[in-house]
Amino acid sequence: MLPYPVCALALLLVGCSTQGPAPVLRGATQVAPLTSSELAQSDLNRMATLGMRDNLDSLYRLLDKLYRRNPSEWRKTGSASREAAVQRVRNAIENRTPWPELQGQRDIAALSLALSPEFRGDRVAAFVYASADMLITAHDGKTTFYLVDGLDAQHIYNAARNIESAVWLLATRRSAAGQPLLLADEMSERERNLSFEREFGKIVGRLDLLSGVLTEKYRRAVITYVQNLAGASFLQFLPVR
Repeated sequence: MLPYPVCALALLLVGCSTQGPAPVLRGATQVAPLTSSELAQSDLNRMATLGMRDNLDSLYRLLDKLYRRNPSEWRKTGSASREAAVQRVRNAIENRTPWPELQGQRDIAALSLALSPEFRGDRVAAFVYASADMLITAHDGKTTFYLVDGLDAQHIYNAARNIESAVWLLATRRSAAGQPLLLADEMSERERNLSFEREFGKIVGRLDLLSGVLTEKYRRAVITYVQNLAGASFLQFLPVR
């Protein structure tokens, strides 16, 4: 019979050998460097700013993915490469420069035009630009938010529903030739690609969260006001002589 210390060591070694593989690292949360402008932001302002940044990044990823699936679209622009076409659309969004093929339309009017079967321009660029313009419009035309800014919860909520409608139209509408307006998600016997749906879902989720927080903000303000009124009479000092 083995001595007790030897048995304990053997059990420890067996336990170690039966453990599963080390967890796979899939990145880590990133902390942005602190800037002086953040001193003029509330927690809600910061949340809205980060949400807008992430939503635009999602649209840029979708822009590149849609161009990969529909290379004929970026070639309509005369760009030298897909990367150049992506950068061109991105610059127009960030500089709030009107997209020529949308004929001066902005917001939901631009989105409707980009998803119409009759549209003949670069549909990928028009669709992503119009989606971004609609999101920025819903955020009062801003992408960064400070204490002096206010956001309408209903507008943010409506933007989320607009994204859902746009994704459904993108998946169901057909051209005059019976082809999808743009190739996106694919489900077949050989491939199952739902990455587009997941990316759009992230945008909708962020918008719904912000809308809910905005609504709760005003609700809590009313509750706090009532609590202060109700508690005022109980929190007064009383005479002791």
